[in-house]
Amino acid sequence: MIILIHILSRLFIFALMKKDIKIPEVKDVHVAVVQEEHQEYKTQDWNAYIINNSDEDLETVLIVSQGYNDKKITPPMRHTLKLLPARSYAKIEYLQEKVLELNNEFKITFFKGNKMYDKSYLFRKNTINTKALQTVPLMQLKGVLVK
Repeated sequence: MIILIHILSRLFIFALMKKDIKIPEVKDVHVAVVQEEHQEYKTQDWNAYIINNSDEDLETVLIVSQGYNDKKITPPMRHTLKLLPARSYAKIEYLQEKVLELNNEFKITFFKGNKMYDKSYLFRKNTINTKALQTVPLMQLKGVLVK
């Protein structure tokens, strides 16, 4: 917990200085929402994943996700990954069916080498559905992908 507070305080300071910092463009890092069978309950669940399709490891990955529309907003969910190796992926969270009716945004900040990267990924309301499925890099599964 102390490490997370330290990281968040560093990011707050970076946010204040953001106008003075050049944050490089994020390439080869994606967010996908994949429909998978839950083995125990035999249900089809939607799960969000972060995908590192680059040749470098991502360090101290911070993810803040939130659903919203004009009338509703979900509480922000915060996730941390110490390391996301090159050419790999990690599950972020399960998405309930009701949340798919909202815009779902994933704000991701990470370090690659000694540089900080930051990008927001937006799934617009009702775009996460079986008609929008496509092949997801590295996962060999079908899902909805935002680059």
